[in-house]
Amino acid sequence: MRAERGFTLIEIMVALAVFGLAAMALIRLEGATIRGASIIDRTLLAQMVARNVAIDAVTAAQPPLAGTTRGVEANGGAAWTWTRTVAPTGNTRIVRVDVAVADPQGRVLSRVSMIRSPVPTVSVVP
Repeated sequence: MRAERGFTLIEIMVALAVFGLAAMALIRLEGATIRGASIIDRTLLAQMVARNVAIDAVTAAQPPLAGTTRGVEANGGAAWTWTRTVAPTGNTRIVRVDVAVADPQGRVLSRVSMIRSPVPTVSVVP
């Protein structure tokens, strides 16, 4: 009997099948990673828009009027729809500012709440 060397056709087919399954798993993992990075990117842009709108309301010279205001702001190459709700608190001089930002498809991606307190007055003593 002589010793035969090499792989049989079945062994090669099994090895190719295992390699193919591993390659497909890596491709699916890469797709999930790209989708996840895209979601994070959109969420971060929405958070920036929400903070900008809330900070504008909190730092404006005049306090915002109570109620709901809507608008659109361009950031990162997209038009973000924001909704700002100003509500009174227990103190009549302090208001709560809630901002929700939605992407162009209408999905709310970020919410921010801030409190606007009265601007402190500075008195000059001679």
